[in-house]
Amino acid sequence: MIRICLLFALLLFWISHPAAARSGRDLVTSLSSDVVSIQSNFTGTEIVIFGQAQHIQRLDNDPEGYELAIVVEGPPQDITTRRKGRFLGVWVNRESETFQNVPSFYAVASTVDIGAMAERNILDDLGIGLNHINLAVSGESNVPLADRDDFRKAFVRLRQEMGLFSEQETSIEFLTDTMFRTNIPLPANIPVGNYSVQSFLFQDGVLVSQTEEVLRVGKIGFEQVTFELAREYSLIYGLLAVALAIFTGWLAGVIFRKD
Repeated sequence: MIRICLLFALLLFWISHPAAARSGRDLVTSLSSDVVSIQSNFTGTEIVIFGQAQHIQRLDNDPEGYELAIVVEGPPQDITTRRKGRFLGVWVNRESETFQNVPSFYAVASTVDIGAMAERNILDDLGIGLNHINLAVSGESNVPLADRDDFRKAFVRLRQEMGLFSEQETSIEFLTDTMFRTNIPLPANIPVGNYSVQSFLFQDGVLVSQTEEVLRVGKIGFEQVTFELAREYSLIYGLLAVALAIFTGWLAGVIFRKD
């Protein structure tokens, strides 16, 4: 049933985009949904990315054939990683490294091992793979140069443990010789904002086609009202929170008061 739905969706795309259908090596992609809504009961979800590259003759693990990589990136953030150390018998934060404009969420799926897809400089330029993300650091770092690589590895490891960074090599499934799909999991703690979904088609290690879609992740209902109130009107939000706490305490005293 899923394959039938994907085939039907792609057929509709070819009808509505005849120019793309005529182009021999155009890469066409689409998302199962371009909006992810977060409510109080949100426990995570996944999106399906599917598409087609016409007139490719791809063989499994064939270095001379075509290979695909799909990268999902969340809105950029400045994120600080700290290292703890003992001071007078107590564990405290010591050195810290701030990574600037790094993706708040990053997931990559590919048809082969990423290192075998293209030269390292190409993967670095395109940001394909956890080893090729541009993790720029602030100029105020107090980390010795010899330890910076350790901070980078720790940063990536911690983001992976949180489910916010992932690398799924050989996870793109070909439904036909040219039609493909893959699933990207989105954890419950996923940040809100606009996400870019980029697909790359390589031949012999050379990028031959590329597409980009936009995925919107946002809160809805009461969660969205609370989020916007806290961000845009922090004073009012604080006063309401204090008033709610006072009212809750008074109500509990009334309910459990002993005569």
